[in-house]
Amino acid sequence: MAPKVIVGLSGGVDSAVSALLLQRQGCDVAGLFMKNWEEDDTDGCTAVEDLRHARQVAGVLGIPLHTANFSDRYWEAVFENFLDEYRRGRTPNPDVLCNREIKFKAFLEHAQALGADKIATGHYAGRREDNGRCHLVKALDADKDQSYFLHLISRQSLACSLFPLAQMRKPDVRALARRHGFTCHQRKDSTGICFIGSYRFRDFLARYLPQKQGDILDEHGRVVGRHDGCWYYTIGQRQGIGIGGVSDKRELPWYVARKDATGNTITVVQGGDHPLLFSRRLTADTPHWIDRPPDNNERLHCKIRHRQEDQGCTIKFRDDGRVDVHFDRAQRSVAPGQSVVFYRGRECLGGGVIADAGNNL
Repeated sequence: MAPKVIVGLSGGVDSAVSALLLQRQGCDVAGLFMKNWEEDDTDGCTAVEDLRHARQVAGVLGIPLHTANFSDRYWEAVFENFLDEYRRGRTPNPDVLCNREIKFKAFLEHAQALGADKIATGHYAGRREDNGRCHLVKALDADKDQSYFLHLISRQSLACSLFPLAQMRKPDVRALARRHGFTCHQRKDSTGICFIGSYRFRDFLARYLPQKQGDILDEHGRVVGRHDGCWYYTIGQRQGIGIGGVSDKRELPWYVARKDATGNTITVVQGGDHPLLFSRRLTADTPHWIDRPPDNNERLHCKIRHRQEDQGCTIKFRDDGRVDVHFDRAQRSVAPGQSVVFYRGRECLGGGVIADAGNNL
């Protein structure tokens, strides 16, 4: 019998073509549209339009389309963590948690209850099997590779998941969608955080974390301005700090180098090449390994943000369960709360949450 695969149809072009490719391979394909956020009438959320495009794709392919509302689970497992991290002065990455908790847990459980053998998504990533073990690997299209966002999924979830776009490039995906009459073929790629909608990020955050004025300090601890809450800023930020004309280096822009949530202060420096913006090391909390952990003191590559080129590093395991990462070259704007993700060649091994940027400021 043909394997039954349920595809997470989001209304975008990537998941649409994923369903098409699996159908071509002879799979018994169905779609599932996930609602992960209870939007109001003014926030610009595209859920209604997304569902319309998902239904159109299902109609063209002649496959059933299921729907599921995971918004309560998303709030508890993803959004509450997002707010808590900002309260702590960190910069979280909710897409990473969404993949682990919703797309490769809640979706997988729901699909299996519907009788699915596998699930599939439109992520640009790959899966390699070796002696009965599954490994997450980078996609062919380096510009679109999303393994960074998938590093927290479990080995068991990976074994039940398919990534039909692993060997495809984005222009080819759009061309294939256009040839098959999918209305989503020209839709823009989703960017940013899904629940923000059309809000400015700071305005959205202010709905949950109200303004709390504090001092802006320079590298010597002198007050150079005031801010409305340290959670509105991120390490390396240049725009929107709201200070100027308080230094002899007036031609150089200010950058956020540190946040202190306890004292509600941010520390800023002038010039994008200021040494206090760079770190030679970091410490990561709660490391997760998809298959097996690497060796202690092993030389690997890592990313501290999605589109960054792989950076050489050495990892050292600590007795408290955390991991120290030593970079071959100093890295700019290492932000606590973001993810550091490790690679051995094309394989994504896993990663952790940056706890300490190590810039000794």
